[in-house]
Amino acid sequence: MSPNGLNGDADVGSSGPRQRGKATPDTLKVGCIAFVTKDGQHRRAEILSIRETKSGRQFYCNFDNYNKRLDEWVPVARIDFGQDVEWPSPEKDRQKDAKKKTTAAVSKKSLPSKKGQKKVGKREQSVASDGQPAHPWTEFVDAQPQNKPAKTDDAEDKANASLEVGGTPGVGPDEMELDEDETPASAAKKARASAFSREQEIEKLRTSGSMTQNPAEISRIRNISRVEFGRYVLFPWYFSPYPEVFGQEDRIYICEFCLSYYGDVKSFARHRSKCTLQHPPGNEIYRDDFVSFFEIDGRRQRTWCRNLCLLSKMFLDHKTLYYDVDPFLFYVMTTRDDRGAHLIGYFSKEKESADAYNVACILTLPQYQRKGYGRLLIQFSYELSKIEGKLGSPEKPLSDLGLLSYRQYWSENILDLLLAHSEREDKCTIEGIASQLAMTTQDVEHTLQALKMQVYHKGEHKIVIPEKLAQQREKSRLKQKRVIEAGRIQWKPPVFTAASRTWGW
Repeated sequence: MSPNGLNGDADVGSSGPRQRGKATPDTLKVGCIAFVTKDGQHRRAEILSIRETKSGRQFYCNFDNYNKRLDEWVPVARIDFGQDVEWPSPEKDRQKDAKKKTTAAVSKKSLPSKKGQKKVGKREQSVASDGQPAHPWTEFVDAQPQNKPAKTDDAEDKANASLEVGGTPGVGPDEMELDEDETPASAAKKARASAFSREQEIEKLRTSGSMTQNPAEISRIRNISRVEFGRYVLFPWYFSPYPEVFGQEDRIYICEFCLSYYGDVKSFARHRSKCTLQHPPGNEIYRDDFVSFFEIDGRRQRTWCRNLCLLSKMFLDHKTLYYDVDPFLFYVMTTRDDRGAHLIGYFSKEKESADAYNVACILTLPQYQRKGYGRLLIQFSYELSKIEGKLGSPEKPLSDLGLLSYRQYWSENILDLLLAHSEREDKCTIEGIASQLAMTTQDVEHTLQALKMQVYHKGEHKIVIPEKLAQQREKSRLKQKRVIEAGRIQWKPPVFTAASRTWGW
């Protein structure tokens, strides 16, 4: 069990006995297991990588029984060199080296000849098969020559949570497929699982880290330790492909309005004195007393949208889109004060989705989590679908936190609609629910099954409302929640030419 709850990783260094001995900052190497201070306690941690920063040497540690999303860079001061260090097994290292050589030999044989290689187009260069750029960061860095690294302090803390939807369609199993035929064993398992409340489940995910569907991404070493963003300090979860030189910084600075990034506090201060942007560079399509929404075209505001993707990648494990933002629209939610419109979160949407998705990627920044903003983002995406006259659904696969948030939104709206129909004694079908709420019939059906509201009786499927669910919904209605007022949306579905839906240079 993880010290933070469930979903902990296996013990580090559990493969077998290791040789123990004293170490120094200079002799400590990758593969060693040392005692490192975390949350005020000394914990076993495996050294996964070592880097030199401007404040000194740092070690990337995977802590015993902690989710890998909580791995972090630690300075020498947090490592207890008074206790023995477990050294990596020499035999194990030889096996790893032999495996690397074998893999390299196989990959070399499988490489096609230069004559048979097809020239890679600019669009294919934008994103490689593993989600990384197929070419260096030359072009992106050249577009922003003001980004320069410099000296700053070190960082240490736990990350906050984010809401996410898989940005890579077709990767991994669809988390929506949760309903199976029950057996006595599965029924008992579900009964034990139901002992946890939704609040406990969310807390577990936020403290232990969600078990992501992209193990290749979470295993990558996080390159950014700390981010200064407006009045907040953010601690990233995942690798984000900022220029390599930024990995040598103890922290980076991001302008909360134009999203330009800096490693030098002086350069950042000089930029802030000159930056005149006070809101996202798009059309404001919604405003109430609490939030505003801006629509931004990835083709027209390419640099800003790329910077937004880089920022969000630090908190999304599925996100692979960094360069090719042209085929997407970004709907950014902000809160206003006398200094300007501050970024809360956003969702992106394909200009023309073959699968009728109304959300490609969605994120609430960590500092605004657990305040109802994620629900507003989801509701706004469905309000736009209603204006378009289409049925919408988020891009699959959903992350664990994303599934919880969407399922709560679906269940609340479906229950409200059914309770209103029961008062009028009207008949209601799945298709009718879908058309009124702008949801797909698949999402409606999966939600009904998850809530045990769909039964088979006398040769036909019927929708029932359990008394307990109705009572819970009535209680939750007493809590005042912010909602999107559809009448305030000033928006018409944009029409795009074939050229504006794709990459353009």
